[in-house]
Amino acid sequence: MAILPSKQKLLANFNRCLNWEEKYRYIIELGMQLPALTKEQRQPQNLIAGCYSQVWISVTLTKENQVLFAGDSDTVIVKGLMAIVFILYQNLLPEQIIKLDIQPFFSELALSQHLTPHRSQGLESMVRAIYTAVVHLT
Repeated sequence: MAILPSKQKLLANFNRCLNWEEKYRYIIELGMQLPALTKEQRQPQNLIAGCYSQVWISVTLTKENQVLFAGDSDTVIVKGLMAIVFILYQNLLPEQIIKLDIQPFFSELALSQHLTPHRSQGLESMVRAIYTAVVHLT
């Protein structure tokens, strides 16, 4: 997984943005930090249903029981939203990811109020797909 900021750093950086135009630029910047998917990761089983854009998310488990995420999208905003989701879940064990409700953090970022309905639905689809993948890993 790419070196992404911590949840606290993400929130601090997000709050430093003066308006939603700057926040969108920051979201795009986060997405650009995600590495390209391998051919093996860009397979139909990793394509997320329910997203208006094409979104692939690969979830794997290391021998140390660490969940690793990789992903890509055909739109830069969605890829940035994916990076935010990965930040919220990074360094957590599968059991922690399954129990974590990330909606309050999305509310703290005010994402729901500023995303189009299609992007909000896509964000929810990404979270559901990760949850399902992690459940199947355990």
